[in-house]
Amino acid sequence: MCGPAIRALSPSRCSCAAPQVLVVGCGNSELSEQMYDVGMCEDIVNIDISEAVIRQMQERSGSTRPKMSYLLMDMLQMDFPDAHFQVVLDKGTLDALLTDEEEATLAKVDQMFAEISRVLQVGGRYLCVSLAQAHVLKKAVEYFSREGWVVRVHQVASSGDKQQFVLPVFVYVMTKFRKIPGSAPQILEICPEEQDKPMRMESAERLVAAVKDRQHYALLCSQISKTPCREQVSLDLCDKESGKPRYTLHVVDSPSVKPSRDNHFAIFISQKKRRKDKKKSSPAEPPGAIDKSYLCCEHHKAMVAGLCLLGGPDALPGKLAVLVVGLGGGSLPLFVHDYFSEARVAVVEIDPSMLEVATQWFGFSQGHRMQVHISDGLDYVAKLAAEAPAQYDAVMFDVDSKDLTVGMSCPPPAFVEKSFLQKVKTILKPEGVFVLNLVCRDARLKESVLATLRDVFPLLYARRIQGEVNEILFCQPGPAGRRDPTELRERARALEGALRQPGQLWDSSYVLADMLQAVQIL
Repeated sequence: MCGPAIRALSPSRCSCAAPQVLVVGCGNSELSEQMYDVGMCEDIVNIDISEAVIRQMQERSGSTRPKMSYLLMDMLQMDFPDAHFQVVLDKGTLDALLTDEEEATLAKVDQMFAEISRVLQVGGRYLCVSLAQAHVLKKAVEYFSREGWVVRVHQVASSGDKQQFVLPVFVYVMTKFRKIPGSAPQILEICPEEQDKPMRMESAERLVAAVKDRQHYALLCSQISKTPCREQVSLDLCDKESGKPRYTLHVVDSPSVKPSRDNHFAIFISQKKRRKDKKKSSPAEPPGAIDKSYLCCEHHKAMVAGLCLLGGPDALPGKLAVLVVGLGGGSLPLFVHDYFSEARVAVVEIDPSMLEVATQWFGFSQGHRMQVHISDGLDYVAKLAAEAPAQYDAVMFDVDSKDLTVGMSCPPPAFVEKSFLQKVKTILKPEGVFVLNLVCRDARLKESVLATLRDVFPLLYARRIQGEVNEILFCQPGPAGRRDPTELRERARALEGALRQPGQLWDSSYVLADMLQAVQIL
């Protein structure tokens, strides 16, 4: 549990004679269970719109945590009376809801905030755990400060363990006060991880900018922690009073230079040129070079490792034909394209704006070996099955579902229906592999999906992602290619050796064999 949220849930706040803590959009998070088990608070009400999630959590905690409840309820229209809770807790729900700034989305967020305000007591707190994307933070800060609430943003201190995210996690602590016309100006504060004393911000814009600075610093630390780090790493050193850049610190790390015995190093600092002319305002520019060796998602790492199933006992994938359904930021198809130097990659994406975002912000580009098709994945695969069967060595599905009421958020149910999976099998070569990212919280639904996959694909491997709901499934059209876990790891080591070419970056934390350590044959 995040430190700032723990302090906000002090015993004085949670000597709960009646339900005092509400968790909105609880999902299958262990957060409520952890609070209950350590004695922080027992009377916790958890709500979610998914019937499958609520049923699963009731089964998981019903007998061991009798004072905690799970209710099927829409947070946009709650059944609780006014001022019923002292704390409303949100772990990632706002981030999941506020995916864009369309009018309909913003209206839903306003409704969510209005309902939280209604059920929260004066003096109570809304705690929101978030990755603090700029548009998400700005919306929350502007809404609640306008209502007269005190807004403080805490950066969660990182532990010594390997972090799940490169970007830091933040907790927004919004304290409710009665809105009084003509009252004192808004109170906006930020509390960085290295200090407990909050810093006052004069506006929502400055608060958002301060958070972006912390995120940029975290990205920089992540980049220079790699061996070797990217040559483009730099850090602006700003004037304390004006906040404007005065110097730039450049980090240069060459793998060809052997470290000396005493590990001497140099820091290169260049002074910013002062301009008398005013720079015309322009849209934000995309970031510089992207490190395409870095797969930020553990499930992407496992999906790539599964390609070692291809080829004969001593063969490694060469001129691959790969179909990826679901573009996202483009890191998965980019990795396959760049590290399998002869591979042809086709990507299917239903939303053209995703291609625009991936191209502008994540270094994605098309070429003769990389083509994006704007189409519904269901239609595209059906067309291929009818017109061009048995053409792909690998088919990868990483597609989210927009229906929050189903206990499976990846892929949408239509993608795992038997008739469609048979089409996927049709477009695979006889020795090919179908790789599926499955995120299913409903145990019964998951078993049904696995049974359907087994009906279509005689050979099925499963790899759970530690600490996540994700399960990566490797499916093959025939049982002849069956490999035991030991052989799989050996093939993964051989594949990694072929991919790690001199002069090409490689994420040193990424070991293909480790990705198949816990693989199971179903």
